Amino acid sequence: MDFWSKEPPLPPSRGRISTAITEYLRSTGPPPDDRTIADASPFGEDWQLGLYLCYELHYRGFADVDAAREWDPDLLRARAALERPFLKALRHQATRHERASEALDELLVEPMDGTGVTHYLQDDGELWQLREYAAQRSLYHLKEADPHAWVLPRLWGRAKAGMAAVEFDEFGGGRADRVHARLFADLMADLGLDATYGHYLDSAGAEALAVVNLMSLFGLHRALRGALVGHFATVEITSSPGSRRLAQAMRRTGAGPAAEHFYDEHVEADAVHEQVVRREVVAGLLEEEPHLDGDVAFGVDATNYVEDRLAERLLGAWRAGESSLRTPVRPAGPAPNRFSGAPRTGDETP
Repeated sequence: MDFWSKEPPLPPSRGRISTAITEYLRSTGPPPDDRTIADASPFGEDWQLGLYLCYELHYRGFADVDAAREWDPDLLRARAALERPFLKALRHQATRHERASEALDELLVEPMDGTGVTHYLQDDGELWQLREYAAQRSLYHLKEADPHAWVLPRLWGRAKAGMAAVEFDEFGGGRADRVHARLFADLMADLGLDATYGHYLDSAGAEALAVVNLMSLFGLHRALRGALVGHFATVEITSSPGSRRLAQAMRRTGAGPAAEHFYDEHVEADAVHEQVVRREVVAGLLEEEPHLDGDVAFGVDATNYVEDRLAERLLGAWRAGESSLRTPVRPAGPAPNRFSGAPRTGDETP
């Protein structure tokens, strides 16, 4: 079996919710009850891991977990109990726009003095920080485009045709070696990371889990199809300039050809995808279902909100010379010999 396609092991739990879900998946205990869930924070480590465990059953699943758990009624009830407060918190804290056009137009404006993660990595990032960034992002990029594929049966006409065209590119245009998830695995190898699916789940913080959970939440609910289209549009519109900065960061730090190629590929592909998504997917959806305008806007706002939370964690740690990860990233190959610097663990003198 290819290392990239193995079912990952269940990760260590982070609290009462994720412990109960893990035990239920192992058939050693009940799922979390409402009181246990009510005592936790929707954006906390325990909550986000618990939700991630539920969602992952719809992707690769976990080693030694019965595949039938995917549609287990008791687990689905627990998942719904986690989803509702998470979605409510997002609607309350993230919503900024009422119309999709306003939200999308704002994405097209590139700030003159950008201060985001890709700006930092382009200008000042070190290889150990690029490795951490890739480890956090691997939770999505090793399943790239999969969450968005769930919306296809829920679209028709221009929106479906445009979405399918973009997804076809994301999945390599019919070539396995060009599947974007495969390209990211090659990037990880260049950075000396372990590209095994799910390997860095325990290292990634709640903010990184929330980024992936948002896609799964939108994708698994037909009622949220407009929000998923808004999410997809946000990713495609912002990807090209961000990828250009990351490609420059990879070149500046000597990360390797596959690391450079992944982002170079996204600079070109997503510049085209942006136009297709806006003119065909979003416009086509709203032509057929104009009542989803606010949902598309919410998808944009929610995406930016969880991404901003992740950026705060990354930049806050890096500017302090510290790791952004919960557990250290161990080198998987010779690439770390090229790296300059390493995060402080707390024992060193600054």
